[in-house]
Amino acid sequence: MRKSDREAARRAFLADSGWADTGVEPLLPDASFRRYYRVRDATRAALLMDAPPGRENVLPFVQVAQHLAGLGLHPPRVFAHDVLAGFVLLEDFGDDTFTRLLTRGENERALYALAVDVLITLHTHPQAASIDVPPYDTARLLQEAVLLVDWYYPAVRGEPACDVIRRAYVDAWREVLESLPAIPSTLVLRDYHVDNLMRVSADGGAARCGLLDFQDAVIGSPAYDVMSLLEDARRDVPEALAREMLQRYHRAAHTTDLNAFETHYGALAAQRHCKVAGIFVRLCRRDRKCEYLTHVPRVIALLQRHLGEPALRPLQHWLDEHLPMRHDAGIAVR
Repeated sequence: MRKSDREAARRAFLADSGWADTGVEPLLPDASFRRYYRVRDATRAALLMDAPPGRENVLPFVQVAQHLAGLGLHPPRVFAHDVLAGFVLLEDFGDDTFTRLLTRGENERALYALAVDVLITLHTHPQAASIDVPPYDTARLLQEAVLLVDWYYPAVRGEPACDVIRRAYVDAWREVLESLPAIPSTLVLRDYHVDNLMRVSADGGAARCGLLDFQDAVIGSPAYDVMSLLEDARRDVPEALAREMLQRYHRAAHTTDLNAFETHYGALAAQRHCKVAGIFVRLCRRDRKCEYLTHVPRVIALLQRHLGEPALRPLQHWLDEHLPMRHDAGIAVR
């Protein structure tokens, strides 16, 4: 669709939703194909999500938002949506992402404690997993993990991985994932970190935290979102703070099998870091969004932290043989 046609479609959706003749201000794009606009008139403000059909689907966002609200959490209220056209009109949380609050010098411990309390509320709710979203199973985790061998590997090595090397990587990951101990499942938001959290009120428990970017939610391990928060690809989280927040989570979530949780935490951290390293290279090479490459050294360093764990030995052996240069945090991705 031409840019002018999409703009006309946005205006038509706003008019049909009772927001005709409002100002429309584009906001900064993110790593997806979605675009966001702030719409306002003299008395109201809202956020417009523009998710081009064929590239994005707004229905999961709407469904998960409704479910999260029913659990006592605070996703944006959905004022109107058009699934076929790819538009959603949302509650405007303002600009106070946790990232911006931290940059302004606000209390780091308090913000991370609030973020952990949201996960405690979610994971201890008996209906958390009562929603029809895909499972975060071995097939899906493998599909994500291969982003490292498909994008990061050729960027570093200067040539694509051959079939034998790629198959060995997949086999290593399959061995890791299929050896994980059983653990109760919950709703996993998948991109749970300070860029996607907002302070929306001064009181109200976990509802003080506004939630963003949860449309890809799945049913999986409770360790995933805790890890995503504390091993942030875009921000260094002090180790002492991460340990304190893990203890806070375990105390309130009543984790019954710490060893199983820690095994999941380490394996899923490695999986996410492999995925994200591949995504950041892909964003540069395919989508010309090269600013994400600045985070690759941090992601590889986070991956490296976990490779000594017993569950990850198959992955460590593959990396040592085929990507030994990953230890150089200053590596230039070609």
